[in-house]
Amino acid sequence: AEEQYGKAQVELDDFLAIIPNITHESVPVGKSEQDNQLIRAWGEPTKFSFKPKDHIELGAHDGLIDFETAAKLSGARFVVLRGQMAKLHRALGQFMLDLHTTEHGYQEISVPYIVNAECLFGTGQLPKFKEDLFPVSCEGEQYLISTSEIPVTNTVRDQILDVAKLPIKLACYSACFRSEAGSYGKDIRGMLRQHQFEKVELVHIVQPELSYHALEELTKHAETVLQRLELPYRVVALCTGDIGFSAAKTYDIEVWLPGQNCYREISSCSNTENFQARRMKARFRDATGKIEFVHTLNGSGLAIGRTLIAVVENYQDELGRIHIPAVLQPYMGGMKIIE
Repeated sequence: AEEQYGKAQVELDDFLAIIPNITHESVPVGKSEQDNQLIRAWGEPTKFSFKPKDHIELGAHDGLIDFETAAKLSGARFVVLRGQMAKLHRALGQFMLDLHTTEHGYQEISVPYIVNAECLFGTGQLPKFKEDLFPVSCEGEQYLISTSEIPVTNTVRDQILDVAKLPIKLACYSACFRSEAGSYGKDIRGMLRQHQFEKVELVHIVQPELSYHALEELTKHAETVLQRLELPYRVVALCTGDIGFSAAKTYDIEVWLPGQNCYREISSCSNTENFQARRMKARFRDATGKIEFVHTLNGSGLAIGRTLIAVVENYQDELGRIHIPAVLQPYMGGMKIIE
């Protein structure tokens, strides 16, 4: 009987592990991204007096954005950046981190790029999304991170935090690695969907009653990056059919890309409520001594490769030069134009 009980418990645990989070009542009901709800838009799509080029064509000059060499080195869905384009990429990451740590109250954190299976279970990537991950053949079961949300959020795993320590707001610059197993045929050209890309991730660990306020704040922090860069964007609330596995509510921020003549996702900001906290056993002790699960939130602030595409395409001129946004010029040694 004990053996049967043990087997039944394992089967139940395995079943529960693949059930997604319950969505918040404010999430629009729908089947696909067509049913997502527009919340707000900022700026107007950039107008040109000439036919704008995409980042692939603009970056081909002097091999500034080089897919051919990357394919020779690593295969498809990789890129080599050179010269001022590599510098612009670095400048974007520096600018984002500085903004979030000096103005938005985040503590910077640097984490390992290789994590164990417990981390991935905690944030909800395992067991359901194993095919999206790159396994690493080291000791035990380890994987390259698909987002720094995984190690950053897991820093509070198996902890009981003092309520006085909350909220915790962390900002992390990291590389991310994705197999993109489910995206065959999507965004094959260019830098939109890479196996390796950089991102500044924002994570909040908060008391349950404050988590929806924190979601609005987190989303505004990500939006501020685009406002400072003067890039047009819109915010949409994901519907029940498009929302991620771990999220109770998600806002996507979509930036205007002239080369594609459409808005494309540049950030996803999610409140997972206590979904990840339960899996991680991340708790806090309130003022009365009662122990509760924390709520966890995460969002990109922003994906650097896609922000680079947006800058390159929105700031081009008819000669194919890229004008550097004013806020990035100090990070570029005062440079104003990439010739």
